[in-house]
Amino acid sequence: MINSIYSQAFSKVLKSARNSEEKDVLVGNSIVKIKRPFPSPEDWRDITIYFILNDRFNNPNSEPKSKWDEKYNDFQGGTFNGISDKLDYIKSLGFSAIWLSPVFKNCAFDNTYHGYGIQDFLNVDPRLGTEEELQNLIDQAHARGIYIILDIVLNHTGEVFKYDLGNGNIVDEPELSNHPSNILWRDKNGKGKWSVPPKNCSHDAGVWPAELRNSNYFFRLGNGNAEDNNSGDFFSLRKINIDFMDKDRLCPVRDILIKSYQYAIAKFDCDGFRIDTLKYISNDFAHIFGNAIREFSQSIGKKNFFTFGEVYDTELKINQYIGRNTQDTNGIIGVDAALDYPLFYVLPMVIKGLIPPSEVVRVFSNRREIQKSFLSSHADAGRYFVSFIDNHDQAQRFYSKGYQEQLKMAIGALITLQGISCIYYGTEQELSGSGGMDNVREALWGKPNAFDTTNPIYKSMKALNTLHSNEATLRYGRQYFREISGDGINYGISSYQGGVLAYSRILYDEEVLVVINTSTENSWSGYVIIDYILNFKASKLKLLYSNYNKKTTAVVSTKENTITCRFDGSKFMGKVCTVSLNLKPMEIQILKK
Repeated sequence: MINSIYSQAFSKVLKSARNSEEKDVLVGNSIVKIKRPFPSPEDWRDITIYFILNDRFNNPNSEPKSKWDEKYNDFQGGTFNGISDKLDYIKSLGFSAIWLSPVFKNCAFDNTYHGYGIQDFLNVDPRLGTEEELQNLIDQAHARGIYIILDIVLNHTGEVFKYDLGNGNIVDEPELSNHPSNILWRDKNGKGKWSVPPKNCSHDAGVWPAELRNSNYFFRLGNGNAEDNNSGDFFSLRKINIDFMDKDRLCPVRDILIKSYQYAIAKFDCDGFRIDTLKYISNDFAHIFGNAIREFSQSIGKKNFFTFGEVYDTELKINQYIGRNTQDTNGIIGVDAALDYPLFYVLPMVIKGLIPPSEVVRVFSNRREIQKSFLSSHADAGRYFVSFIDNHDQAQRFYSKGYQEQLKMAIGALITLQGISCIYYGTEQELSGSGGMDNVREALWGKPNAFDTTNPIYKSMKALNTLHSNEATLRYGRQYFREISGDGINYGISSYQGGVLAYSRILYDEEVLVVINTSTENSWSGYVIIDYILNFKASKLKLLYSNYNKKTTAVVSTKENTITCRFDGSKFMGKVCTVSLNLKPMEIQILKK
């Protein structure tokens, strides 16, 4: 299978990948030696991720093609070199991984600037730069201790064919059908030319690798509008029939995609994959793919290559794709993690004071129940989720102009809640696009003073990333939501809009307390329950971070009392440990003994 990529070139990069060596990388005026393959992080919970939409980040040699912050559905001109140029900026922010939107070649005749319409799974898109420039970006990142995650696609290709509905009716996106239609494979200009897949064609025509050029490897059912559990196209992007079986009951499409991406690992020495639209492929193949990538990476010395998928759905759906369910007997482990959509559905609205903090508590309570069958400990939950407050697929960014403190709270919540936190590019420069997906994909470098390291959000994000690096408890600790009280007698989780969200992260003998006042107007004074055993001898908690730059301590009180607490209103009588706090509107405080 895939003779075209198991060529002399592939053999060469595979041999190189399996032979550990050092590589000299020029960083400024100094030579930095890096290992190749570049070693994986020991634990991805140590990492915070900066997500870049390649075409919309930076180009040091050219202005954006259109106004930087207007709705624009075409290439703006961002490049690999533009990202390389800002690696020190990203490193200074405190990020140790960059997730790049797809780098592989999209249809030359199309305007899929986002990168998800891949036509050639083996080569990079020339509109972003050359292979050498991508390799330089990855090497330069590694020389700075930054890992690179590539965004990949398994579910679909670009618009590589037209539909021939008969009677001269040639269309791009027909309505969804129950039966495969005849198709015409596109030439390099995008015209429907071949009813039978061409054996030889330009690299701008058909689809690559050549082995994927088979009509049976696509459903050919028309526009499915991305509805779940159907086999229609993903809008104009052509749905791949991943589970197609040949006469020998083998699945050739799976092999093609797996080996194409193994080739990418060997060639470019990337450190992880984010898998687009993962929920639209069978969880059976998701497990096979995750396992195949994991084993291949381990075979060349990348011991902890990271895979996480986009499962835009519920906790139950996500659970079908990640980790290994202990009730399964086949022993195949799925992808490592998923984007944390269950948390995304509620956290931004909680931070904005639109729904009660209790909704965040319910997300994690539900997660604990659902994951009983494959988590070895409560603290492990953070391994399996990449958390975020906005991204390129939303109609608006989190930030609303004028609400800087609210944005700082949201970033603080991401950094301190369980999970691997991911920040969308430009958040640190107060990008606030809204109105549709094209609106939230601003050409950052066109913004006046685009990479301002004195911006208050930039400085706050840097401080929070530093805190994350310094406090192991925020990376590995168990998580407990804390009851709060205004009178010191009646305690509970805030169940009203604009309430207070409080939680602890505990690791061994240390507790870090996080308290967030989501009200945009009202200050809050009251008490928060903390762990009695860890804190009963303490008199004060030290403030590690506040978005209001306070320098204060919080008084700890230990007493025997009867209090009413928790969701069910149950009473507790005995010794309790509390801390007395005062928070301004939209303030987050992070404290520790």
